[in-house]
Amino acid sequence: MTKKSLLLVGFVSACSLALAATKSYDVSIDRPSVAGAVQLTPGEYKLTVENGSATFTNVRTKATVSAPVKLETGKRKYDRTAVESISEGKTERVEAVELGGSTTKVAFGAAHSGM
Repeated sequence: MTKKSLLLVGFVSACSLALAATKSYDVSIDRPSVAGAVQLTPGEYKLTVENGSATFTNVRTKATVSAPVKLETGKRKYDRTAVESISEGKTERVEAVELGGSTTKVAFGAAHSGM
């Protein structure tokens, strides 16, 4: 391979990784919820994770909110995207989201801060 074709292959690989990192996941929130310090109203969201931050985009209103997260690796692939939460009165506290089709779990707030 020539130097030029090696650079092209490297560039295409880097672009592919960047696109893979910004994959979105469908998340449904049924009750008022808190993810880290972020308030989420009931509705359908697109969740993207990048650079230690999870961004929820409301499908209907297009409003976005972001929260810091810690990425954890599970022992096997998750079959579907699932929200792990705990009821706290009339509000749900989102502890983590398992990302379907991957081994990645996105942990929020106290779920990863050691509190």
